[in-house]
Amino acid sequence: MFERLTHFFTHKTPQQLPLPEMDAKYALGTLLVRVAQVDRAYLFEEIEQIDRTLAAWNNIGPIEAAKMRAMCERLSEHSSSSEDLADLIRDHVDYAHRLDAAQALWRVAVADKITDEREAALIDLVENHLGVEQPDSAAARAAAVIP
Repeated sequence: MFERLTHFFTHKTPQQLPLPEMDAKYALGTLLVRVAQVDRAYLFEEIEQIDRTLAAWNNIGPIEAAKMRAMCERLSEHSSSSEDLADLIRDHVDYAHRLDAAQALWRVAVADKITDEREAALIDLVENHLGVEQPDSAAARAAAVIP
């Protein structure tokens, strides 16, 4: 037991991977994480929904999606404002895919069956910066109901 304690205090923790350069896919992942965390209750259902979204959007498996989400969690702590992330997506993604992004954000917000006003406010702000029209925003929210 003493050897394990000595090992614990004398060996360095593994280095974390460097943060990737922010692009539209990491910006979306980071926004998904921020929506899930904004109410200070980052629940399993939200994490699972983020992983499913990242897997589907990036054509990757569940393990790669979980790794990407973990990177997005780190990016969320170190990246710029949510408005800047949404602007990055708007500048690099067509309108149809920005609507899909809005729907994905709403799916994360409703994943835990509770939509907090902070989640809704953040999504509204992001949708505004994505350039999503109000009728399309309402449709994205309605379509986000998870069966």
